[in-house]
Amino acid sequence: MSILGRVSNALIAQFMSIVVMRCDQLLTSRLDSFHTTSNITMGWQETAKSRRTKQQASIPKEWLLPDPLPSDLNVLSVPVASKLLTPREIEITDTDFESLLSNLTNGLWTSVEVVSAFYKRAIIAHQLTNCLTEIFIDEALQRAAQVDAHFATTGKPIGPLHGLPISLKDQFSLKGRETIMGYVSWIGKPADRDAAVVEILYEAGAVPFVRTNVPQTLMWCETFNNVFGRTLNPYNRTLTSGGSSGGESALLALHGSPLGLGTDIGGSLRVPTSFCALYALRPSMHRLPYGGLVNSSVGQESIHSVIGPMAPSLAALRIFTKTIIDAKPWEKDPACLRIPWDPKQSALGEHGGPVGRLCFAIMWDNGVVAPTPPVKRAMEITKKALEDAGHTVVDWTNHRHFEIYTNTANGGEDFARACAPSGEPYITSMLPSPSEAQDFNYLFGKLPTVEAELLKGAPISLPLALYSMNPQNVTEEAITKLKREYAHENDAALGPPDVAMELPRRSAFELWQLHAKRRELQKSYLDHWNATKDATGTGRPVDAIISPVAPYPAAPHGYNSDVFYTSMWNGLDYTACTFPVTTVDPELDVRVPRLQFHNYEDEHIHRWYDARIFKGAPVGLQLVGRTHEEEAVLAMTEVVDAALKKFQPETSRL
Repeated sequence: MSILGRVSNALIAQFMSIVVMRCDQLLTSRLDSFHTTSNITMGWQETAKSRRTKQQASIPKEWLLPDPLPSDLNVLSVPVASKLLTPREIEITDTDFESLLSNLTNGLWTSVEVVSAFYKRAIIAHQLTNCLTEIFIDEALQRAAQVDAHFATTGKPIGPLHGLPISLKDQFSLKGRETIMGYVSWIGKPADRDAAVVEILYEAGAVPFVRTNVPQTLMWCETFNNVFGRTLNPYNRTLTSGGSSGGESALLALHGSPLGLGTDIGGSLRVPTSFCALYALRPSMHRLPYGGLVNSSVGQESIHSVIGPMAPSLAALRIFTKTIIDAKPWEKDPACLRIPWDPKQSALGEHGGPVGRLCFAIMWDNGVVAPTPPVKRAMEITKKALEDAGHTVVDWTNHRHFEIYTNTANGGEDFARACAPSGEPYITSMLPSPSEAQDFNYLFGKLPTVEAELLKGAPISLPLALYSMNPQNVTEEAITKLKREYAHENDAALGPPDVAMELPRRSAFELWQLHAKRRELQKSYLDHWNATKDATGTGRPVDAIISPVAPYPAAPHGYNSDVFYTSMWNGLDYTACTFPVTTVDPELDVRVPRLQFHNYEDEHIHRWYDARIFKGAPVGLQLVGRTHEEEAVLAMTEVVDAALKKFQPETSRL
């Protein structure tokens, strides 16, 4: 039985009551006591503290929540309940995306009043979740005033995004502003130009107004760094908002922005939006302009990071994507493909037309980690909704998923070089540090050392052991014991977790072999997909795959280590779009006993899952199409979303 499984209901209730009282201490004011090793100087800490002080000073005092901050786990109602927002500001920030944009482009609402409303709500969201990095109110309002002046003079909008406030992940360069991306070393280094997509946003009339938090290196599916600290999930602040676009997801969930931009190389758009009941589009590589973004692993050409929209509505994703593609982004970014927006694809011309019957395949289990009960229930709800709407749903047969996931190479040298100038520690775990854990009372007490847990027989997996502390501090005896306890047939294929600093470096020749293997896997998966033609009843192969985003809902802080369900689609370069389905219900989503597991990671996740911890957490899925099917994937996701909204399952949908 897992650690959580051994805790009584009373202890869990006590844990929750203590945690909610301390949630505010996870915000940046508590980062000053961040635990570090004795051989690191205090220089980087002072630099980081100074940057946080600068951020705090940029917040108008009249927008601050009164002390003490709310101690609720779920803080979605706080922005309205706080009374800081006027009725007009609530109306603006709660308006659906298409109506909001229509009111702006028709001159019914000014950009200044819309930007001001979202700015105030964003600041409230930040105080509750620590989601922001860059706050530039005066600059954004000046831009909004220019947009309004244009409309007043011409009677016309600047472009399709006229006056719209848009939030940006702290990776999108803004001229004259530093893009820190979670590195202390990058503080004080302003960009000399805007990113290509930011240039297009300005030309379309948009108003970038905040940037949002990310994890150090970006290579985590949780959001924490040594500069700004940890971002919390507004649905349940003991859970992560995901990563690496976790600042965006927390902000959007609290209606602090109508549309945000993130990036994705292994799930960084889809995991956060799934954890926060949002939508996101992960386009195929080079469809949208990436030029001018700051990144880790610059020069890595094997699997490209992509930009994508995140929002509380699918309409926002479609309008943004079409706007960017219609702007001919290949004229600003030479890597961007010259593929205009395709109305035929958007009308599902290759998928039976706008009113045709579609065939979806559901991936119930990827063969690496089985989904937990709420994720499985979300798939069952979606299946019933689609069948009720007249569509066909079949089971997806797994095909070489282990090979796709493990076809990687990363030595982590880039991350070490980024940390070195400031002397800040390279983060090897998203688990709360000892000092942070003491404030948070994380997992009902002091955070136990991995060594102690292993040697006393606690059920902890090798990935967690390596994520929880520097690997060289875990003894060979402990790891041997752990491997023996969690021996499974697929463990050798799974290999160690992706702790970048511990992965072997590869030669150029070895990298070429991985590229060749990737091409072979892509062709093999294409053939596998095409072979479904005889099973669909439509005369076409499966139109799209519906898959989990993660095997669990939003995980407790530090426990979100699984990206099997997202990264495999990056390896194949398939377009994907997330959508919300339901929330965790402890009565419906109880853990089901299992006798067999795919590997140690699968068993570990099964052991620590407890529906009581996840109560009320959102559960989302992803719709996966083929390469460069952005228009069709958005349209098919709209079909799924409409079916879910019409369908009345046994539990309420978000």
